[in-house]
Amino acid sequence: MTDPKILVVDDERLIRWSIRERLREENLEVLEASSLAEAMSQVQQGVDLVLLDNRLPDGQGLAAIPAIRKAAPDACIIMLTATNSVEVAVEAMKAGAWHYLTKPVNLDELTVKIHQALETLDLRREVQTLRDVMSAPWGPETIIGTSAAIQGVRQMLLKIARTPGSTVLLTGESGTGKDLAAKVIHYNSQRASKPFMNITCSALQETLLESELFGHEKGAFTDARAQKKGLLELAAGGTVFLDEIGEMSLALQSKVLRFLEEKTFKRVGGAQDVALDVRVIAATNRNLQADVEAGRFREDLFYRLRVLPVELPPLRDRPGDVEALVDFFLKRFAKEFKKPLFGVQPAAMRVLAQQSWPGNVRELRNAVERAALLAESQELTLEDFVLVPPRAAHGHGQPMVLPEEGIDMDALQDELVRQALARTAGNQTRAAQLLGLSRDQVRYRLERMGTAAQS
Repeated sequence: MTDPKILVVDDERLIRWSIRERLREENLEVLEASSLAEAMSQVQQGVDLVLLDNRLPDGQGLAAIPAIRKAAPDACIIMLTATNSVEVAVEAMKAGAWHYLTKPVNLDELTVKIHQALETLDLRREVQTLRDVMSAPWGPETIIGTSAAIQGVRQMLLKIARTPGSTVLLTGESGTGKDLAAKVIHYNSQRASKPFMNITCSALQETLLESELFGHEKGAFTDARAQKKGLLELAAGGTVFLDEIGEMSLALQSKVLRFLEEKTFKRVGGAQDVALDVRVIAATNRNLQADVEAGRFREDLFYRLRVLPVELPPLRDRPGDVEALVDFFLKRFAKEFKKPLFGVQPAAMRVLAQQSWPGNVRELRNAVERAALLAESQELTLEDFVLVPPRAAHGHGQPMVLPEEGIDMDALQDELVRQALARTAGNQTRAAQLLGLSRDQVRYRLERMGTAAQS
């Protein structure tokens, strides 16, 4: 928690002063109020903890607890009262107070209770954050774009979500959003209330990956001091997402195939079969058909996985979606960085749409994040982005063929310079980057073009 605000509500000035001075020694920010009216005004502006006296000039603190809780649901309340009464303490706790202390207040005890309350508040907020993440809407609209290709993907994911639990194979280049597609399937299915577990198959050695997937029995290997459930068991009733399954060894592939066919498995070092209902979604950026032909991937597992195949299109095949993606990411980062960012200049957006984005949506997101961090104006310009020149960005595209009649190289170079300047709205630095030239080279060609035009 950063800079928690503590409100001391007491009509005795000396008590407020003594508590304030002690808490400032703890580097805590202290606010003060001498009445319930002042307290409510402070609470509505945001506080983390309230030290609340019971007897105040304009009412009972005990009676005000529900109003404070309504105005600041997260805040912890510690009641301070001269009445050493069990009944009052019980009523305070029922009303929503976190703790109860009697006057005269022992400042050491109060300091300890305040730190405990702030730790409790931290845990509450962490739990709520996790709940928000887990319950976040993973509807089809989270896959951004209006292109026909991406609309087809959304429709297919929803159809798959309505199926009971057939295996799914997500294919596509790195950065196309296969992990997001897996979550859309899970959170729009009847399994949404059950766990979604994911593992990257290339991140662990074969023995560790097997243990992570299937679990192990005590004594199965040197460090196996107790039985451990694997991701499959932990995801019971839910979904397991096997990312980069093309990197899995042939030996482990056979065990995954057995589970998919029989819905049972053995823990590492175990003798008993464990039956389990779980959906498996696999993903890869490899050409598994080619790997099958080369003997690197089991053919039977390949066909068992691709009961429901979905290919995520690369971003270069749907340039019309770039603007919607940029707007989406910009709003997210503006909120995250607390910066007033309101859009991207049209000329810059045209250049972004014309990029090939070899890293796909992930690369675009990173480019927008970097631009949002570095931007000095509310509207992003092309200078805020660091882009890869098209010729180095990706190996796709038609090869250039020399015409039979030959070409005028000077005229071709001049035309490319004109196009680069048009694409970058006249920015010579960006035009140079697009052409793979230095800025001085672009200036030289412009001067030469100008001289030729005058002669």
